Amino acid sequence: MPLWTIYHPADAYSDSDKAELAEKITDLYGTVMPRFSVGIVFQPIDARNFYVAGKPADRFVRIVMEHIARSFPSIEISRRFIDRVNTLLKPYVEDRGFDWEFHIDETPFDYWSINGYFPPRADTEDEKRWRAENRPSPRTHD
Repeated sequence: MPLWTIYHPADAYSDSDKAELAEKITDLYGTVMPRFSVGIVFQPIDARNFYVAGKPADRFVRIVMEHIARSFPSIEISRRFIDRVNTLLKPYVEDRGFDWEFHIDETPFDYWSINGYFPPRADTEDEKRWRAENRPSPRTHD
């Protein structure tokens, strides 16, 4: 269950920009996990409330990614993912003149539930069902 929180200048993105970016972020994960498990929060921040290096940050985007359902098995795979994220973000940050930064937190898999259900392990029949139905349901396997 990835959750992205995107802190951005208040006028950085239109509603259609946000919808387009949210779809692309969801596509990034959609082949690996159920699409319903991907959350994106756009948090507009007034420059008077966002500082970098002690100065108002009116051209800065900060993204926090929380990865709960998966973790990276190696540094090489994490770097490939980060490169993909930077490519995905480029039209929304660099091409618009924003500086940006992100980090990824990984939460242990066993520390979450969704709609009261413990999530299925990767590549199990339960997870395949969740992806196909695009909703959580009781696990049938441990």
